[in-house]
Amino acid sequence: MTTPLLSLTWTDHVTGRQGFLVVDRLVRGVSSGGLRMREGCTLDEVTGLARGMTMKEALHYDPEGRYIPLGGAKGGIACDPREPDSYGILVRFLRAMRPYVESFWTTGEDLGLTQDLVDRAATEAGLVSSIQAVYPLLDDETAARRRLAEAFAVEVDGIGLDELAGGCGVAESVLAALDRAGVPYVGTRVALQGLGTMGGATARFLARAGLDVVAVADIKGTIANPAGLDVEALLAARDTYGTVDRAVLRPGDRELPGDAWLSADAEVLVPAAVSYAIDASNQGRITARWIVEAANMPVLPAAEALLAARGVTVLPDVVVNSGTNAWWWWTLFGDIGADAEEAFAHTRRAMRALVELMLARAEADGTSPRAAAHAIVADRLPVIAERFGWYR
Repeated sequence: MTTPLLSLTWTDHVTGRQGFLVVDRLVRGVSSGGLRMREGCTLDEVTGLARGMTMKEALHYDPEGRYIPLGGAKGGIACDPREPDSYGILVRFLRAMRPYVESFWTTGEDLGLTQDLVDRAATEAGLVSSIQAVYPLLDDETAARRRLAEAFAVEVDGIGLDELAGGCGVAESVLAALDRAGVPYVGTRVALQGLGTMGGATARFLARAGLDVVAVADIKGTIANPAGLDVEALLAARDTYGTVDRAVLRPGDRELPGDAWLSADAEVLVPAAVSYAIDASNQGRITARWIVEAANMPVLPAAEALLAARGVTVLPDVVVNSGTNAWWWWTLFGDIGADAEEAFAHTRRAMRALVELMLARAEADGTSPRAAAHAIVADRLPVIAERFGWYR
Protein backbone atom coordinates (compact mmCIF):
# COMPACT_ATOMS: atom_id res chain seq x y z
CA MET A 1 0.00 0.00 0.00
CA THR A 2 1.08 3.59 -0.50
CA THR A 3 1.99 6.17 2.13
CA PRO A 4 -1.21 7.62 3.69
CA LEU A 5 -2.54 10.88 2.35
CA LEU A 6 -2.78 12.31 5.87
CA SER A 7 -1.37 11.17 9.22
CA LEU A 8 -1.61 13.27 12.37
CA THR A 9 -1.22 13.01 16.11
CA TRP A 10 -3.26 15.11 18.53
CA THR A 11 -2.42 15.73 22.19
CA ASP A 12 -5.20 16.62 24.61
CA HIS A 13 -4.25 19.84 26.40
CA VAL A 14 -6.14 18.78 29.53
CA THR A 15 -4.93 15.21 30.12
CA GLY A 16 -1.99 14.78 27.78
CA ARG A 17 -3.73 11.81 26.14
CA GLN A 18 -3.05 11.32 22.44
CA GLY A 19 -5.35 10.73 19.51
CA PHE A 20 -4.68 9.92 15.88
CA LEU A 21 -6.23 10.38 12.46
CA VAL A 22 -4.97 8.61 9.35
CA VAL A 23 -6.55 9.09 5.94
CA ASP A 24 -5.19 6.41 3.63
CA ARG A 25 -6.78 7.87 0.53
CA LEU A 26 -9.84 9.74 -0.70
CA VAL A 27 -12.31 8.59 -3.34
CA ARG A 28 -14.57 11.33 -4.68
CA GLY A 29 -12.93 13.52 -2.04
CA VAL A 30 -14.25 11.50 0.92
CA SER A 31 -12.95 8.74 3.22
CA SER A 32 -14.63 6.32 5.61
CA GLY A 33 -13.42 4.78 8.86
CA GLY A 34 -14.54 4.49 12.47
CA LEU A 35 -13.07 5.94 15.65
CA ARG A 36 -11.77 3.58 18.33
CA MET A 37 -10.85 4.32 21.93
CA ARG A 38 -8.60 1.97 23.85
CA GLU A 39 -5.64 2.15 26.19
CA GLY A 40 -2.43 1.71 24.21
CA CYS A 41 -3.82 2.71 20.81
CA THR A 42 -0.95 3.79 18.53
CA LEU A 43 -0.44 5.66 15.28
CA ASP A 44 0.86 2.48 13.63
CA GLU A 45 -2.32 0.66 14.64
CA VAL A 46 -4.53 3.40 13.20
CA THR A 47 -2.46 3.46 10.01
CA GLY A 48 -3.01 -0.26 9.50
CA LEU A 49 -6.71 0.12 10.17
CA ALA A 50 -6.99 2.97 7.65
CA ARG A 51 -5.35 0.83 4.98
CA GLY A 52 -7.78 -1.93 5.84
CA MET A 53 -10.69 0.46 5.32
CA THR A 54 -9.47 1.28 1.81
CA MET A 55 -9.55 -2.46 1.11
CA LYS A 56 -13.01 -2.95 2.63
CA GLU A 57 -14.43 -0.14 0.54
CA ALA A 58 -12.91 -1.54 -2.66
CA LEU A 59 -14.05 -5.10 -1.92
CA HIS A 60 -17.69 -3.99 -1.84
CA TYR A 61 -17.54 -2.09 -5.12
CA ASP A 62 -20.55 -3.02 -7.24
CA PRO A 63 -20.86 -1.07 -10.50
CA GLU A 64 -24.61 -1.77 -10.47
CA GLY A 65 -25.15 -0.47 -6.92
CA ARG A 66 -25.98 3.01 -5.70
CA TYR A 67 -23.28 2.84 -3.03
CA ILE A 68 -19.98 3.96 -4.50
CA PRO A 69 -16.92 3.12 -2.37
CA LEU A 70 -15.12 5.88 -0.50
CA GLY A 71 -11.49 6.09 0.54
CA GLY A 72 -10.15 4.52 3.73
CA ALA A 73 -9.44 6.29 7.02
CA LYS A 74 -9.39 5.62 10.76
CA GLY A 75 -9.27 7.50 14.03
CA GLY A 76 -7.99 6.36 17.42
CA ILE A 77 -7.69 7.68 20.96
CA ALA A 78 -5.23 6.16 23.44
CA CYS A 79 -7.51 6.00 26.46
CA ASP A 80 -9.59 3.39 28.27
CA PRO A 81 -13.23 4.27 27.51
CA ARG A 82 -14.13 3.31 31.08
CA GLU A 83 -12.05 6.13 32.56
CA PRO A 84 -14.10 8.97 34.07
CA ASP A 85 -12.54 11.63 31.83
CA SER A 86 -12.81 9.59 28.60
CA TYR A 87 -15.95 11.35 27.34
CA GLY A 88 -14.38 14.77 27.72
CA ILE A 89 -11.33 13.56 25.79
CA LEU A 90 -13.61 12.22 23.05
CA VAL A 91 -15.39 15.57 22.73
CA ARG A 92 -12.14 17.51 22.60
CA PHE A 93 -10.70 15.13 20.01
CA LEU A 94 -13.75 15.51 17.76
CA ARG A 95 -13.67 19.28 18.24
CA ALA A 96 -10.04 19.30 17.07
CA MET A 97 -10.91 16.99 14.15
CA ARG A 98 -13.96 19.05 13.18
CA PRO A 99 -12.47 20.49 9.95
CA TYR A 100 -11.63 16.99 8.73
CA VAL A 101 -15.01 15.49 9.67
CA GLU A 102 -16.77 18.38 7.97
CA SER A 103 -14.68 18.05 4.82
CA PHE A 104 -13.57 14.48 4.10
CA TRP A 105 -13.57 12.02 7.03
CA THR A 106 -16.78 10.11 7.76
CA THR A 107 -16.56 8.20 11.04
CA GLY A 108 -18.57 6.27 13.58
CA GLU A 109 -18.38 3.65 16.31
CA ASP A 110 -15.51 1.23 16.70
CA LEU A 111 -13.78 -0.60 19.53
CA GLY A 112 -14.62 1.04 22.87
CA LEU A 113 -17.26 3.44 21.50
CA THR A 114 -20.93 3.07 20.63
CA GLN A 115 -22.58 5.07 17.87
CA ASP A 116 -24.83 6.79 20.42
CA LEU A 117 -21.76 8.03 22.29
CA VAL A 118 -20.04 9.18 19.10
CA ASP A 119 -23.20 11.02 18.02
CA ARG A 120 -23.57 12.74 21.39
CA ALA A 121 -19.92 13.79 21.46
CA ALA A 122 -20.06 14.97 17.83
CA THR A 123 -23.01 17.22 18.63
CA GLU A 124 -21.20 18.66 21.64
CA ALA A 125 -18.14 19.23 19.44
CA GLY A 126 -20.24 21.34 17.07
CA LEU A 127 -20.63 18.82 14.26
CA VAL A 128 -23.82 18.27 12.28
CA SER A 129 -23.05 14.55 12.04
CA SER A 130 -20.07 12.22 12.17
CA ILE A 131 -20.71 11.37 8.51
CA GLN A 132 -21.58 14.81 7.19
CA ALA A 133 -18.72 14.84 4.67
CA VAL A 134 -20.60 12.28 2.55
CA TYR A 135 -23.82 14.30 2.35
CA PRO A 136 -22.84 16.23 -0.83
CA LEU A 137 -22.50 12.89 -2.65
CA LEU A 138 -26.12 11.87 -1.96
CA ASP A 139 -28.91 12.25 -4.50
CA ASP A 140 -31.42 13.22 -1.81
CA GLU A 141 -29.73 14.10 1.50
CA THR A 142 -32.96 14.51 3.45
CA ALA A 143 -34.36 11.14 2.40
CA ALA A 144 -31.02 9.41 2.91
CA ARG A 145 -30.56 10.78 6.43
CA ARG A 146 -34.11 9.85 7.35
CA ARG A 147 -33.60 6.33 6.00
CA LEU A 148 -30.41 5.83 8.04
CA ALA A 149 -32.01 7.23 11.20
CA GLU A 150 -34.98 4.88 10.77
CA ALA A 151 -32.61 1.94 10.26
CA PHE A 152 -30.76 2.77 13.48
CA ALA A 153 -34.10 2.72 15.30
CA VAL A 154 -34.86 -0.85 14.18
CA GLU A 155 -34.40 -3.57 16.80
CA VAL A 156 -34.61 -7.34 16.44
CA ASP A 157 -35.17 -9.24 19.67
CA GLY A 158 -33.72 -6.42 21.72
CA ILE A 159 -30.59 -5.73 19.63
CA GLY A 160 -30.26 -2.81 17.23
CA LEU A 161 -30.00 -3.43 13.51
CA ASP A 162 -26.76 -1.42 13.41
CA GLU A 163 -25.17 -4.00 15.75
CA LEU A 164 -26.68 -7.00 14.00
CA ALA A 165 -25.59 -6.07 10.47
CA GLY A 166 -21.90 -6.61 11.17
CA GLY A 167 -22.48 -9.86 13.05
CA CYS A 168 -24.65 -11.11 10.21
CA GLY A 169 -21.71 -10.56 7.87
CA VAL A 170 -19.26 -12.36 10.13
CA ALA A 171 -21.63 -15.30 10.61
CA GLU A 172 -22.24 -15.57 6.87
CA SER A 173 -18.47 -15.68 6.34
CA VAL A 174 -18.29 -18.65 8.72
CA LEU A 175 -21.21 -20.40 7.05
CA ALA A 176 -19.75 -19.85 3.57
CA ALA A 177 -16.46 -21.44 4.66
CA LEU A 178 -18.28 -24.40 6.20
CA ASP A 179 -20.38 -24.90 3.08
CA ARG A 180 -17.32 -24.83 0.83
CA ALA A 181 -15.66 -27.46 3.03
CA GLY A 182 -18.81 -29.59 3.22
CA VAL A 183 -19.02 -29.27 7.01
CA PRO A 184 -22.55 -29.31 8.54
CA TYR A 185 -23.59 -26.48 10.82
CA VAL A 186 -25.08 -28.72 13.49
CA GLY A 187 -22.31 -30.02 15.71
CA THR A 188 -19.78 -27.38 14.63
CA ARG A 189 -18.38 -25.61 17.70
CA VAL A 190 -17.44 -21.96 17.97
CA ALA A 191 -15.39 -19.98 20.50
CA LEU A 192 -15.41 -16.19 20.54
CA GLN A 193 -13.24 -13.53 22.12
CA GLY A 194 -15.55 -10.63 22.79
CA LEU A 195 -19.31 -10.45 23.27
CA GLY A 196 -19.71 -6.77 22.45
CA THR A 197 -21.27 -5.28 19.34
CA MET A 198 -19.62 -7.54 16.79
CA GLY A 199 -19.03 -10.65 18.88
CA GLY A 200 -22.49 -10.67 20.40
CA ALA A 201 -24.31 -10.37 17.09
CA THR A 202 -22.05 -13.00 15.52
CA ALA A 203 -22.78 -15.41 18.37
CA ARG A 204 -26.52 -14.93 17.93
CA PHE A 205 -26.50 -15.60 14.17
CA LEU A 206 -24.24 -18.63 14.48
CA ALA A 207 -26.28 -20.13 17.32
CA ARG A 208 -29.49 -19.62 15.36
CA ALA A 209 -27.87 -21.30 12.34
CA GLY A 210 -27.37 -24.42 14.48
CA LEU A 211 -23.74 -24.08 15.56
CA ASP A 212 -22.74 -24.61 19.20
CA VAL A 213 -21.14 -21.60 20.88
CA VAL A 214 -18.97 -23.35 23.46
CA ALA A 215 -16.84 -20.46 24.77
CA VAL A 216 -16.96 -16.68 24.97
CA ALA A 217 -14.43 -14.36 26.56
CA ASP A 218 -14.93 -10.89 28.02
CA ILE A 219 -12.84 -8.68 30.28
CA LYS A 220 -13.63 -10.88 33.32
CA GLY A 221 -12.50 -14.14 31.71
CA THR A 222 -13.80 -16.99 29.58
CA ILE A 223 -17.20 -18.64 29.99
CA ALA A 224 -17.27 -22.16 28.58
CA ASN A 225 -19.58 -25.12 28.24
CA PRO A 226 -18.72 -28.02 25.90
CA ALA A 227 -22.44 -28.74 25.50
CA GLY A 228 -23.05 -25.19 24.30
CA LEU A 229 -23.77 -21.88 26.02
CA ASP A 230 -27.15 -20.14 26.26
CA VAL A 231 -26.23 -17.31 23.91
CA GLU A 232 -29.48 -15.36 24.34
CA ALA A 233 -29.14 -15.38 28.14
CA LEU A 234 -25.56 -14.12 27.90
CA LEU A 235 -26.53 -11.37 25.47
CA ALA A 236 -29.33 -10.20 27.74
CA ALA A 237 -26.91 -10.05 30.68
CA ARG A 238 -24.25 -7.87 28.99
CA ASP A 239 -23.33 -4.34 30.02
CA THR A 240 -22.43 -1.55 27.58
CA TYR A 241 -18.92 -2.95 27.12
CA GLY A 242 -20.00 -6.54 26.48
CA THR A 243 -19.20 -7.83 29.97
CA VAL A 244 -21.53 -10.62 31.07
CA ASP A 245 -23.14 -10.73 34.51
CA ARG A 246 -22.03 -14.10 35.87
CA ALA A 247 -25.24 -14.44 37.84
CA VAL A 248 -26.94 -15.83 34.69
CA LEU A 249 -24.51 -18.74 34.29
CA ARG A 250 -26.01 -22.23 34.43
CA PRO A 251 -24.62 -25.14 36.49
CA GLY A 252 -22.76 -26.57 33.49
CA ASP A 253 -21.12 -23.27 32.56
CA ARG A 254 -17.51 -22.89 33.69
CA GLU A 255 -15.50 -19.76 34.40
CA LEU A 256 -11.97 -20.01 33.00
CA PRO A 257 -9.01 -17.64 32.55
CA GLY A 258 -9.32 -14.86 30.01
CA ASP A 259 -7.15 -16.52 27.39
CA ALA A 260 -8.82 -19.93 27.62
CA TRP A 261 -10.89 -19.18 24.51
CA LEU A 262 -7.74 -19.71 22.44
CA SER A 263 -7.49 -23.39 23.30
CA ALA A 264 -11.22 -24.13 23.31
CA ASP A 265 -12.20 -27.44 21.70
CA ALA A 266 -13.88 -25.84 18.71
CA GLU A 267 -13.69 -25.91 14.93
CA VAL A 268 -14.14 -22.14 14.55
CA LEU A 269 -12.39 -19.40 16.51
CA VAL A 270 -13.75 -15.85 16.24
CA PRO A 271 -11.54 -13.11 17.70
CA ALA A 272 -14.05 -10.26 17.97
CA ALA A 273 -12.49 -7.92 20.52
CA VAL A 274 -9.00 -6.44 20.21
CA SER A 275 -6.18 -6.18 17.69
CA TYR A 276 -3.05 -8.34 18.03
CA ALA A 277 -4.82 -11.03 20.09
CA ILE A 278 -3.09 -13.96 18.40
CA ASP A 279 0.71 -13.88 18.12
CA ALA A 280 3.53 -16.31 17.50
CA SER A 281 3.75 -17.22 21.17
CA ASN A 282 0.11 -18.22 21.73
CA GLN A 283 -0.95 -19.52 18.31
CA GLY A 284 0.29 -22.99 19.20
CA ARG A 285 -2.58 -23.38 21.65
CA ILE A 286 -5.15 -23.13 18.87
CA THR A 287 -6.73 -26.36 17.65
CA ALA A 288 -9.52 -24.78 15.56
CA ARG A 289 -9.67 -25.35 11.81
CA TRP A 290 -10.74 -21.80 11.00
CA ILE A 291 -10.00 -18.41 12.55
CA VAL A 292 -12.53 -15.82 11.44
CA GLU A 293 -11.35 -12.24 12.10
CA ALA A 294 -14.36 -10.31 13.38
CA ALA A 295 -12.02 -7.82 15.08
CA ASN A 296 -9.56 -5.66 13.17
CA MET A 297 -6.03 -7.09 12.87
CA PRO A 298 -6.37 -9.75 15.61
CA VAL A 299 -3.86 -12.19 14.08
CA LEU A 300 -0.27 -11.01 13.69
CA PRO A 301 1.49 -11.95 10.41
CA ALA A 302 4.05 -14.25 12.07
CA ALA A 303 1.26 -16.12 13.82
CA GLU A 304 -0.73 -16.44 10.60
CA ALA A 305 2.25 -18.02 8.84
CA LEU A 306 2.66 -20.57 11.64
CA LEU A 307 -1.07 -21.30 11.66
CA ALA A 308 -1.10 -21.82 7.90
CA ALA A 309 1.75 -24.31 8.24
CA ARG A 310 -0.47 -26.28 10.64
CA GLY A 311 -3.43 -26.22 8.27
CA VAL A 312 -5.40 -23.51 10.09
CA THR A 313 -7.22 -21.14 7.72
CA VAL A 314 -7.51 -17.46 8.66
CA LEU A 315 -10.40 -15.56 7.07
CA PRO A 316 -9.17 -11.94 7.09
CA ASP A 317 -10.82 -8.97 8.74
CA VAL A 318 -10.92 -6.87 5.57
CA VAL A 319 -13.53 -9.28 4.24
CA VAL A 320 -15.11 -10.80 7.34
CA ASN A 321 -16.05 -7.64 9.26
CA SER A 322 -16.65 -5.40 6.25
CA GLY A 323 -20.42 -5.82 6.48
CA THR A 324 -20.82 -3.15 9.16
CA ASN A 325 -19.30 -0.40 7.06
CA ALA A 326 -21.08 -1.59 3.92
CA TRP A 327 -24.45 -1.68 5.71
CA TRP A 328 -24.14 2.00 6.61
CA TRP A 329 -23.55 2.98 3.00
CA TRP A 330 -26.03 0.53 1.45
CA THR A 331 -28.66 2.13 3.67
CA LEU A 332 -27.58 5.75 3.23
CA PHE A 333 -27.22 5.54 -0.55
CA GLY A 334 -30.50 3.63 -0.90
CA ASP A 335 -29.51 0.13 -1.96
CA ILE A 336 -31.58 -1.14 0.99
CA GLY A 337 -34.24 0.36 3.21
CA ALA A 338 -34.71 0.55 6.98
CA ASP A 339 -35.84 -3.07 7.20
CA ALA A 340 -34.06 -5.84 9.09
CA GLU A 341 -34.91 -8.73 6.77
CA GLU A 342 -33.91 -6.75 3.70
CA ALA A 343 -30.65 -5.74 5.39
CA PHE A 344 -29.85 -9.31 6.43
CA ALA A 345 -30.66 -10.72 2.98
CA HIS A 346 -28.51 -8.12 1.23
CA THR A 347 -25.66 -8.62 3.69
CA ARG A 348 -25.78 -12.40 3.33
CA ARG A 349 -25.72 -12.22 -0.47
CA ALA A 350 -22.88 -9.74 -0.58
CA MET A 351 -20.74 -11.41 2.08
CA ARG A 352 -21.23 -14.93 0.73
CA ALA A 353 -20.29 -13.82 -2.78
CA LEU A 354 -17.20 -12.04 -1.44
CA VAL A 355 -16.05 -14.93 0.74
CA GLU A 356 -16.58 -17.46 -2.04
CA LEU A 357 -14.67 -15.24 -4.48
CA MET A 358 -11.80 -14.90 -1.99
CA LEU A 359 -11.57 -18.62 -1.23
CA ALA A 360 -11.78 -19.57 -4.90
CA ARG A 361 -9.03 -17.05 -5.71
CA ALA A 362 -6.87 -18.40 -2.87
CA GLU A 363 -7.31 -21.96 -4.13
CA ALA A 364 -6.58 -21.02 -7.74
CA ASP A 365 -3.50 -18.95 -6.86
CA GLY A 366 -2.23 -21.32 -4.17
CA THR A 367 -2.20 -18.50 -1.63
CA SER A 368 -3.86 -17.59 1.66
CA PRO A 369 -7.32 -15.99 1.84
CA ARG A 370 -5.65 -12.75 2.94
CA ALA A 371 -3.37 -12.72 -0.09
CA ALA A 372 -6.38 -13.46 -2.28
CA ALA A 373 -8.31 -10.53 -0.74
CA HIS A 374 -5.35 -8.25 -1.46
CA ALA A 375 -5.27 -9.48 -5.04
CA ILE A 376 -8.98 -8.73 -5.49
CA VAL A 377 -8.43 -5.23 -4.12
CA ALA A 378 -5.47 -4.73 -6.46
CA ASP A 379 -7.77 -5.60 -9.37
CA ARG A 380 -10.55 -3.25 -8.27
CA LEU A 381 -8.69 -0.14 -7.13
CA PRO A 382 -7.60 0.90 -10.64
CA VAL A 383 -11.19 0.51 -11.85
CA ILE A 384 -12.47 2.70 -9.01
CA ALA A 385 -9.71 5.26 -9.60
CA GLU A 386 -10.44 5.46 -13.32
CA ARG A 387 -14.17 5.92 -12.76
CA PHE A 388 -14.18 8.18 -9.71
CA GLY A 389 -10.65 9.41 -9.07
CA TRP A 390 -8.75 9.40 -5.80
CA TYR A 391 -6.11 11.31 -3.94
CA ARG A 392 -3.33 9.45 -2.18
